[in-house]
Amino acid sequence: MQTWTPAEGSATPISLRPAPQADDIREQLERVISSPEFPGVGRAAAFLRYVVSETLEDRGNRIKAYSIAIEVFGRDAGFTQDDPVVRIEAGRLRRSLERYYLVAGQHDPVRIDIPKGGYIPTFTWSCPASVDTGDEEAGETSPSEVSSRRWWRARRVLLPGAAALAAVAISLYWIGTRSPAPSLERVASLSPDRPALVVAPFTNLGEGPEAQLYTAGLTEELMTILPRFKEIKVFGRETSKSLPADVGASEIRTEFGARYLLAGGVRISGKRLRVTARLLDTSDGEILWSQNYDNDLASEDLFAIQTDVARKVATAIAQPYGVMAQVDSASPPPDDLGAYECTLRFYAYRSELSPEAHARVRDCLEAALARFPNYATAWAMLSIVYLDEDRYKFNPTPGQDAAIQRALDAARRATQIDPNNTRGLQALMTALFFDRQLAESLRVGEQALATNPNDTELMGEFGTRLAIAGQWQRGADLLDQAIALNPGSGGFYHGTRALAAYMLRDNHTAVLEIRQANMQKFPLFHVVAAIIYAEAGMMDDARREGQVFVSMRPDFLPNLVTELAMRNMQPEDRDRLIEGLRKAGMTVRDPDAIASTAATSDLQPR
Repeated sequence: MQTWTPAEGSATPISLRPAPQADDIREQLERVISSPEFPGVGRAAAFLRYVVSETLEDRGNRIKAYSIAIEVFGRDAGFTQDDPVVRIEAGRLRRSLERYYLVAGQHDPVRIDIPKGGYIPTFTWSCPASVDTGDEEAGETSPSEVSSRRWWRARRVLLPGAAALAAVAISLYWIGTRSPAPSLERVASLSPDRPALVVAPFTNLGEGPEAQLYTAGLTEELMTILPRFKEIKVFGRETSKSLPADVGASEIRTEFGARYLLAGGVRISGKRLRVTARLLDTSDGEILWSQNYDNDLASEDLFAIQTDVARKVATAIAQPYGVMAQVDSASPPPDDLGAYECTLRFYAYRSELSPEAHARVRDCLEAALARFPNYATAWAMLSIVYLDEDRYKFNPTPGQDAAIQRALDAARRATQIDPNNTRGLQALMTALFFDRQLAESLRVGEQALATNPNDTELMGEFGTRLAIAGQWQRGADLLDQAIALNPGSGGFYHGTRALAAYMLRDNHTAVLEIRQANMQKFPLFHVVAAIIYAEAGMMDDARREGQVFVSMRPDFLPNLVTELAMRNMQPEDRDRLIEGLRKAGMTVRDPDAIASTAATSDLQPR
C-alpha cells in the first residue's frame, strides 16, 4: 500500500496507482463518517474530520493535543496535558476506525488510520485482491496490481461508447456506500459476517518484572496465533492494547459489536506459573469456557511456555471444532446467517460424511459464493465438497467439468483471494493429491502447516496425505496431535491412524485405533479393519469385515493396482496391503496380472 504524505504532496510512486489525492481522501472521510458502523454519537466524527482537514490543508504540524482539545472538545485556553480527554478519545477513534475497516469498510478504496503516538492521520490505498482475474492479466501481475488497474479503469472512460454507463456505475458505487441499500457491486464484494473476538490484555496477578514480561508476551502471542483461523474475525493489536485488563463483556458488545471476549490472568509464585484463560459471551457475560495451565519455570523456558499456552488456548477456542464453533452451531449469530451457517454445515458434514449432508452443504456454499465471491474460506470448503463427488461418489454433477478440475479451480480461487488462508491451502493440497501431483501437494501441505500449525482440521488432512504417500511415521505423529487437540470430533482421523499403525507394524495401536474410527458406512473402513484384524490374529473379525467390504465394493479388488496408484500408494506399501488382504481371506491376484481400469476411491477410512 502507498501512503499519502502531506508534507511532500505525494509519495514516491511504488505501484501503477498514484497515492490517494485530496478528493479521494475527502470522499473516503464522508464514507466513513456516514456509515452505520462508525459511532454516530460523541465527538469521533468531529475529531476525525478535524485531523483529516488539517492534514489536507498542509497544517499537520498544528495537530497537537492542545489544538484538538480547544477546537474539537471546546476546552478553554488553560487546557493542560493533565486532562486526558484527547488521549482517551483518540484511543476510541482508533478502535472505531479499526472496527469500521474490519466490517463495513474492508473493501473501501482508501484507508484512513491514526497511528499510535500522535494524531496525524495517514492515507493508503486498500488495494483488495481481485477475484475475477482476466486472461490478459493472469500470471503477469500480482493480485494487488490487477486490482489497482481495474480500480483506475472504473474511474476513467476507457471506451467512448461506455462513458454514460461508467458514469452511472461510479455514481451508484459512491451513493451506495452512503446509503443503507448498497449497490450490487458492493454487495458482491463484501465478505459475510463471522463471529468476532476481542482479546483483552491478560492480567498480571504476580509480582516482579518476569511476571509482567510473561503477561505481555502471552497476549502478543495470542494476537499472532488467533488471526490465522480464518473462520473467525479477531480485532487487532491496537484494540487489545487500548483495553483495560478488567474490561467488561457488555462494554465489548456495545463498543465493538463482537460476540466473544477472551480474557485471563497470569500468576507466578516462586518457580510455579499458572495461566487462567476464559472465553465469555458478550451478550450476557456467560463464561463459555475456562482453563488453567500450570507450568514449572525451573524445567522449561519462559518463552516456550508462553508459546505453548497460547497455542493451546487458541486451538481450544478458535479451531474448526473448537468452543466458538460449537456455540455457533447451537446458536449461530444473526448477521449473514446463511453464509456463515455454510461453514458450520461444512464441519458438520465432515463429521457425518453422508450424501444428504453433502448435497446440503454444496448448495449452501454455492449460494453463499453467489453473494460473496471474495469469501476465500467458502471457496476452499466448496473445493473439498466438489472433490467428494469423485472420491466418495456423492451427488456427481452431470454436464460439468470433472469434479477434480472443479475442486482445483475452487481451491486456487481461494488461495488467490487469500494466500494465507489455511482452509484454502488445505483444499489445494488435497485436490493436488487426488490429481496425482504428489510433490506439489505435499509442498502446499508444508506451507499450510507453517501458516497455521494449530489447526486440527489441517493436521488431520495433511497427516493422512503424508501417511498414504509413504511417510507413515510423520503422518501418524500429526494425526496423534490432531486427535489429542480435537478428541470430540477426531473420529474420522482414527481410520488413517489405524492404517499407519499397521504399516509401522504396531498391531496393538492399530486395533485400538480402528475400533475408535466408527466409520462403518464407508467401504474402505472395512478393508482396513480386515487387514488389521488378520494381522492381530483375530480371524473371525477379519473374515467378517472382508465380506462386508466385498459386498459394498465388488469392483475394488479387480482394480486394486489402479485404485492404490490413484491414491499415491507407494509400491512397497501396496505389496504389504496385498499381503494383508490375502491373510484376511480375500482373493487378490498378483499385481502384474490385475487389469488397470479407471476407478476412484480414497484409502482413508472416512
